[in-house]
Amino acid sequence: MKSLALVVFLLVMMTPVARAAADVVPLPADKQGFGTARSAASPVWFTLGHQGLSEIFFPDLSTPATRETRLLVDGKPGQAYTEPADDRSLTFRQRLRGDGWQAEITYVTDPQRAAVLADVTVSARRPVRLSVEHVPMKGSSNVVSTLPTQPVRHAHGTFAVGFGEGVAQAALDRGFDRTAREYTRGWHAYLDGLRRPKSADRELYDMSVMVLAASEDKRNPGALIASPSFPWAFGFDRDLAPELGPYALVWPRDLYHVATAMIAAGDRGVALRALDFMLHKQQQPDGHLPQNTRVDGTPFWKSVQLDETAAPMLLAWHLNQRDKSTMDSLRRAADYLLSYPNAPFSEQERWENQSGYSPATIASAVAGLVCFADLLQRNGENADKYLKAADEWQDKVESWTATSTGPYEPKPYYLRLTKDGNPNAGTKYNLGDNNPADIDQRAVVDPSFLELVRLGVKRADDPVIRNTVAVVDQQLKEQGYWHRFTQDGYGETADGRPWNINWPTPTRTYGRLWPLLSGERGEYELLLNDKSSAARRLDQIAKTANSGRMLPEQVWGGRGTTSATPLAWTHAQYVRLAWSLDAGRPVERPAVVANRYSTT
Repeated sequence: MKSLALVVFLLVMMTPVARAAADVVPLPADKQGFGTARSAASPVWFTLGHQGLSEIFFPDLSTPATRETRLLVDGKPGQAYTEPADDRSLTFRQRLRGDGWQAEITYVTDPQRAAVLADVTVSARRPVRLSVEHVPMKGSSNVVSTLPTQPVRHAHGTFAVGFGEGVAQAALDRGFDRTAREYTRGWHAYLDGLRRPKSADRELYDMSVMVLAASEDKRNPGALIASPSFPWAFGFDRDLAPELGPYALVWPRDLYHVATAMIAAGDRGVALRALDFMLHKQQQPDGHLPQNTRVDGTPFWKSVQLDETAAPMLLAWHLNQRDKSTMDSLRRAADYLLSYPNAPFSEQERWENQSGYSPATIASAVAGLVCFADLLQRNGENADKYLKAADEWQDKVESWTATSTGPYEPKPYYLRLTKDGNPNAGTKYNLGDNNPADIDQRAVVDPSFLELVRLGVKRADDPVIRNTVAVVDQQLKEQGYWHRFTQDGYGETADGRPWNINWPTPTRTYGRLWPLLSGERGEYELLLNDKSSAARRLDQIAKTANSGRMLPEQVWGGRGTTSATPLAWTHAQYVRLAWSLDAGRPVERPAVVANRYSTT
């Protein structure tokens, strides 16, 4: 072993050294690992790609500060295999291989400061020269290292990426072992305070809970992002995404799913913070919640999705939060739903690229209003107008969205949505995402209709529900998983190139299979008392995890695509279905809604 010398590396692929985020393209979105310390004193998060550290976020989870930091051996990177280094913390190890050499790198963040540390061991068949390549995006970062500068065959050292004057050096001086012990203790203590279901794979369950907890911004409590990644054109097309995004933003819908999963896991605190963030950071003066926001609550995309405005009503009911401040905010949201033009028509439904009457959106709006009404009544207040609207929408959802003249059997069946509230009309619309032609609305189906059942608006054995399950399976089920909807184009091209909508010539793209839909199907199957099928759905989700136990947005051929990974919603669905299996019923389903519509 050669003696170790302290040397500073700041080797940048592009010039100048400091470049704007708009000039640097993020690495592929299929992250192999994601980590941060539990402490608020360390506002830094790392992701791992296929060759080392990919984006590091600082000072918040909406801000990628670096593109990559990787070990080079004789000027070249290796290919990495990523795995958890500790089953009960977000400590990750990468095993890299190159031409005649191999390395092992373990990553943590310093709980006391904004720094990422990497412990490196290298072994080579010949003397090799080591360096660390670092590509910043915005702001300033220093990379300091104890790796040797002269050619070696064996070496062990540490490099640190820090943000702020002297931060990296302070982290390096503290030492990797000491820092790693404090880092793991923080995560061990967190997991020790939670429950674990019997039904789940222990290692994937713990990883899922930690990924969800790590997705919360440290400077903005309750702000949990959708994914620490930038899929496809969202990373490189500045016309589509002038700023990097939109997954590193807070979506009220995703936030709701994460919060309900964390309630089931025993972390009620994060759910309370999420509700507070929705109502005091995201909610607009007119009562609605925007499509998404930065972690500080600033609206980013501003389309209206009525299910997102209903989300805090559902979450508040689960938390039994009915203090004056909460109720005043919920009332503004409920009044917005009632006053929205042609409600429950929505500018966007939950897949975010179409307007219309959506059974999934209507289910959320109905359930949200009933839950809010229940909170009002518990406070001794009158809730008649909210219940009247909920009952009317529940009664009309079939006439708005279930067709008896469509091309599939059996009929009637629910559509993804209708543009005009007339499901028997052959109204055509373009699906977007590079679909070449308009399509009859009666030919477009979507598993999202199961929101009607999962939220208690319709019975699981309702004939139209059963018909639609059969149709959806015929049209959308493949490789044991489900597509989002008929002819979904949100995914790669046939030859694997990234999704975009700004192609120079028309280019067809193909949405793949979404593991989270398996979780929703499992919750439905529990309501049919089919626990064995529901358990298979949990296993199906688990099989999509990569070697770092990150769950993806989309899969194909049993593996994650370069879609957003880890996707918080997928991890949340795994956690929630596991607890639902233990309970024998969907834990998210509001009993007050199911009781009102006799769906229990």
